[in-house]
Amino acid sequence: MSEYHKPLPKPTPTSRPFWEAARRHELSLQRCAACKAYIYYPRARCPHCFSDRLGWERVSGRGKVYSYTVVRRASSRAFADQPYVLAIVELEEGLRMTTNIVAEPHSVQVGMPVVVQFDDVTPEHTLVKFKPA
Repeated sequence: MSEYHKPLPKPTPTSRPFWEAARRHELSLQRCAACKAYIYYPRARCPHCFSDRLGWERVSGRGKVYSYTVVRRASSRAFADQPYVLAIVELEEGLRMTTNIVAEPHSVQVGMPVVVQFDDVTPEHTLVKFKPA
């Protein structure tokens, strides 16, 4: 593992279970006990029914590209490794996540099946990305 220069997540008490699961190479999302909706990004209340009865559940990690863009101009020196694919992935469980697709930019297409990939960028931080299935 080389030195990592990009911004890293700063887990909060609400998001910590998501990042701890990622370190174990598991994709875990909140699920509301009241209305059964999956929730992403982590929060204190269900955005569907406002219940605070939220738990964590391991999900499949499979989905498809809902939308994407190829970033060709770095927003800062930390992101000078362009081009890279910034995407919204729709998971099998029905919700959407903003993420990176680890693939050649020209190969990515809307509707393309993808699967979760975990990027251990430091000993303490694992990022959730996706790759072609």
